[in-house]
Amino acid sequence: MIYPEIIKEGEGPRVAFLETADALRIAETLVAFANTEGGTIIIGLKADGTPSGEPTVTADMQTAMDAADGLYNPPVVVDKWEEIQFRVAETEDSVASDANGSSSDAPVDDADEDDAPSKKTDDAETVAEETISDEAKAEKSAETSDEDSIASEESSESTEDEAVAEVAQSETVTEVPTADDTKEANTDIEEVADEGTAEDDTESTEAETVAESDSEDEGDASVDEQTITLYAVRVPRSIELHALSDGRVLIRSGQENRPLGGQEILRLASAKNTGDFEAEVVPGTTKDHFNREMIEEYLAKRAERSKRPYNGKIDDLLQEIGAITADGKPTMAGILLFTEYPQQWLPQSSVVFAKFVGTTPRGESGLAGYTRREELTGPLPRLIEAAWNLIWSEMAVSAVVKGLEREERTEYPQFAVREAIVNAICHRDYRLRGRRIELRMYSDRLEVISPGGLPGFITVDNIKDEHFSRNPHIVSGLFQWGYIEELGLGIDRMIEVMEQAGHQPPTFDARPYSFAVTLQNERQKPKQPDWVRNTNHRQAKALQYIRENGSITNREYRGLTDDVSAETLRLDLVDMVEKGILIKVGSKKGTYYILK
Repeated sequence: MIYPEIIKEGEGPRVAFLETADALRIAETLVAFANTEGGTIIIGLKADGTPSGEPTVTADMQTAMDAADGLYNPPVVVDKWEEIQFRVAETEDSVASDANGSSSDAPVDDADEDDAPSKKTDDAETVAEETISDEAKAEKSAETSDEDSIASEESSESTEDEAVAEVAQSETVTEVPTADDTKEANTDIEEVADEGTAEDDTESTEAETVAESDSEDEGDASVDEQTITLYAVRVPRSIELHALSDGRVLIRSGQENRPLGGQEILRLASAKNTGDFEAEVVPGTTKDHFNREMIEEYLAKRAERSKRPYNGKIDDLLQEIGAITADGKPTMAGILLFTEYPQQWLPQSSVVFAKFVGTTPRGESGLAGYTRREELTGPLPRLIEAAWNLIWSEMAVSAVVKGLEREERTEYPQFAVREAIVNAICHRDYRLRGRRIELRMYSDRLEVISPGGLPGFITVDNIKDEHFSRNPHIVSGLFQWGYIEELGLGIDRMIEVMEQAGHQPPTFDARPYSFAVTLQNERQKPKQPDWVRNTNHRQAKALQYIRENGSITNREYRGLTDDVSAETLRLDLVDMVEKGILIKVGSKKGTYYILK
């Protein structure tokens, strides 16, 4: 897969590969990306990220883009498509093909493109045919005059010098074999054929074989990689709802373009009509309100995730990630991420924590039943850490002894709690003033309540499979910060870790103006298998040994028990085989037992 190296940092899986510049496929993918999170279309690659067999030329690309514009409405505003030169290692099949005379039409180096040899494969094949014809004539013309032989040799030497010069020039540009490599090999064959006019047929055939072998070896040795031409179309997320001319409304779901149903279209249209609140300018703010420490922390985390530092201008980066506008004014996303106290302009962005004694908000006297209440403020990264530390301080921690080791077990799995907090802060509707994120910790559960319903076409039923963010700039920022491990997979893993810890899976409550995630702290004891209740204490030891080691023999079973006859132990094993608990494998001294 090569796409991480050719798309912008942070776009993650939001990329689509198209083999050819097909207008309908381009239109469908433009609409799907614009309706969801935005993304990048790469034309010239198969679905698995390998080069397609049909290279697209610039003229075809422009024609397809023009045709695609008439297949949907309203128009999707995209930047001009980009041409990308990308080197890929060739497979063994392509190496064999190149050795036989094929060549790539893709430009190798933009700087030396005009100087590079530009012969086509068809030219090479024509030269090869002429060579074969010349060989046949050479074999039949054993009585050629000395004067003709001398002329033929001079012509061959001249052709050889030109071929060597061309190959030398080609090697300074690229290692990819071109048609001139084939021309050189063919010239060698002609030379051998001409020199063989005075010799017998056997010597001529041997010389031709050697020349062909050397030519193929030289071709194989020089083929390491090839350069292909790709075309990238970057599609921003749109505040409008886009549909194809046939009425379909598409979204990007995984690696496919999925059509929406009636209710999903209405929900998506409702979300689109609100516009991108996070991209709006915050009145009365300037870049001076940004906290330098927060920006430096973001740059360090971003460099750690991307494995390379950012060396450009800070203002350019802030504009790229949506923290400031083109004229340098801070946006809602920038204020929330990089100011020390964003609640000065957005008081609804704080978080409220409450710890309750029982299972209801009210106590026995009818008054508020919480024993601790905290209001958390600060930029979003600090809110996440503060909320986690607060819940951690209130979580019950128990100790479980496994073997000789003592293991601490928290009331809730750490990942599930952090994911619930991050999701609430990332996806809440910051337009709703007067509502804040609430963390409610009861004796039997933890509730994380986020203002605003589910965004776009997301429902409780498809929340595991679909992805749509109300605040894509905030999500991208926290992803670079390291609070989101992989976009779109948090809910899946939250469910997984809850079940692994013995808890019920989290429950989701979606309402028009709020969304709540509930984690239950009650653990379900694993159901004991039937064999635990239907065995004696010796057999239980044997079964535990098998679970740890995979099998057990009669000798190993005797080592687990003392003062018990070998016959009694043999009958124990026979009994477990008859009950269907064990399977006997082998015979005599090679007998052992495994769980059925």
